[in-house]
Amino acid sequence: MKIVAGLWIDHREAVIVILSDKGQETRRVKSHVEKQLRRSGRSPSPARFEAQMVPADDSQEREYSGHLANFYDEVISCLRPAEAILLFGPGEAKGELRKRIQGNKLDVRIKCFETSDKMTERQILQKVRQHYLPSGATPPLGKKNKR
Repeated sequence: MKIVAGLWIDHREAVIVILSDKGQETRRVKSHVEKQLRRSGRSPSPARFEAQMVPADDSQEREYSGHLANFYDEVISCLRPAEAILLFGPGEAKGELRKRIQGNKLDVRIKCFETSDKMTERQILQKVRQHYLPSGATPPLGKKNKR
């Protein structure tokens, strides 16, 4: 069996399942970014020159994008050994990651791209197994969780 991977991703975390002859490995990567960009403190401020004391929205957006880029790079590094990738998840993160993967010339490895709801780690593992393994086949147990 070649090395294959399934990836469920949103902006908060990614769950990566890698299947190979050595077994299965599940990794969870957290993004540590907050989706909603908010100004700190109460608004509006009674102080004069309030706009000069709060970071501009575009600088917050750049910081958010930078954190996401680091998150996506960490996920991509986990997927490098995979020869085939099943990419799924809710929202925009999977599309953003797909663009980043295309920039790294790994997009030919994406064999399936789907939208799915929030899933438990067990549901993700089962979906990846059903996608890659013939019915009833299970890979040998290897490393279970690596974080």
